[in-house]
Amino acid sequence: MGLFADYDVGGDRFFDEVFGTDGSTREHYRVLVDRLRSLTPQDLDRRQAIRDRIFRTQGITFTVYDGGERDEGIERTFPMDLLPRIIPADEWTHIEAGVAQRVTALNRFLEDLYMGEQAAVNDRVVPRWLVHTADGFRREAFGIPVPHAARCLVSGVDLVRDVDGVYRVLEDNLRNPSGISYVLENRAAMTRVLPLVFSRQRVRPVDHYGPMLLRALREVAPPAAGEHPTAVVLTPGIYNSAYFEHAFLARQMGIELVEGRDLVVDEHVVYMRTTRGLERVDVIYRRIDDDFLDPVVFRPDSALGVPGLLSAARAGNVTIANALGNGVADDKAVYAFVPDLIRYYLGEDPVLPNVDTYLLWEADQRAAVLDRLDELVVKPVAASGGYGMLIGPHADDEELARFRTRIEADPRAYIAQEVVSLSRHPTLVDHSFEGRHVDLRPFAISGESVEVIPGGLTRVALRRGSLVVNSSQGGGSKDTWVLDGHATGDG
Repeated sequence: MGLFADYDVGGDRFFDEVFGTDGSTREHYRVLVDRLRSLTPQDLDRRQAIRDRIFRTQGITFTVYDGGERDEGIERTFPMDLLPRIIPADEWTHIEAGVAQRVTALNRFLEDLYMGEQAAVNDRVVPRWLVHTADGFRREAFGIPVPHAARCLVSGVDLVRDVDGVYRVLEDNLRNPSGISYVLENRAAMTRVLPLVFSRQRVRPVDHYGPMLLRALREVAPPAAGEHPTAVVLTPGIYNSAYFEHAFLARQMGIELVEGRDLVVDEHVVYMRTTRGLERVDVIYRRIDDDFLDPVVFRPDSALGVPGLLSAARAGNVTIANALGNGVADDKAVYAFVPDLIRYYLGEDPVLPNVDTYLLWEADQRAAVLDRLDELVVKPVAASGGYGMLIGPHADDEELARFRTRIEADPRAYIAQEVVSLSRHPTLVDHSFEGRHVDLRPFAISGESVEVIPGGLTRVALRRGSLVVNSSQGGGSKDTWVLDGHATGDG
């Protein structure tokens, strides 16, 4: 067994992505596992050194904030595990259909909410009060058009796999989903770290993401933009934790990376300052939160946004992607109603089920949750990054009591979910492989249609036993290979 000699497949406690409960290798992993078994610890060390050198040279980093009074950021190289995740073609077809279906329904809901008759609200598919109290709901978004109703131009749908191997949606990311740069850079690194294995598999490419995103941005340009619209990436600046990704995507698309100070609005038209003078901007792929976009409308102390930007968007002279107000559908309580929204707008049953979720403003559900608090996961509806959660089975009495008080004081602010025993994947720890929990974030792009990039970001909880995969909480990533067919060799 070599590097897998002491590997624990988890029995019936987890779904192992690579091995069956009897220890046999799943068919689509055989080429990879056979190759890895032939490697020595010294071989792995050399390959890890190649990976680290690539990432340092490329500046592939993210920033972790310490959360203290000074909230200082620590820049780190993003950890990528050497063992990729492999998804067979038929399995990916199911995931792709489910993600596209979900994003289509969410686009329709958001378009109906901000530009339509609010049919789903009026028909009580989702409660009006819930929508209006969502942290991401923006009245300022009413009447701002988005061509093709592509309000979620870039979406990241987080999937987990339960003990039975069923993919379930954990949450939706519809504002500024990040991580696609790591998908592309992981792939580039893996072709150099494990070139022989990669060449023996029919892996669907991901390097067309930049052109695909640029095409979608141009498709949602205002009609007045003509045949050659100008798009830019708007970043908060170099101190943002995802700045590497902002710069990376601008390079991938061959468009300008700008900050708020680089843009100006004149007569409801947005212009970019250049050495040649002002140049009109038609589409802004913004990586700035709603509240900082326009100091005239939102926070007057914001130096990140562009004064007058919303007036230009409302006039139909510029398209902001992703659209203003998408955060209403990111609310983890609204998430619970997405299967109903799919049925309402599309007339279809959801391809990908939600995780079982409890709404704590409902007295009966709240009482049942409080009785089982040590068995469930509790999440703030407006939080992200894995912060502020309670994982009941891992919590002590003090933490349980603290969350009980919070829930009783403000039940709208939390949801509860059954603990999903996230699938595990062999991950290199020292010089052998150990099981670590993983999730999957496929990325979808909406323009004239919805397209899903093959694979996505597999995040891995590098701490033993942890269910939190976020990079800010010690997580890492894996390259994700979607197979176009069967392996072509034996490695």
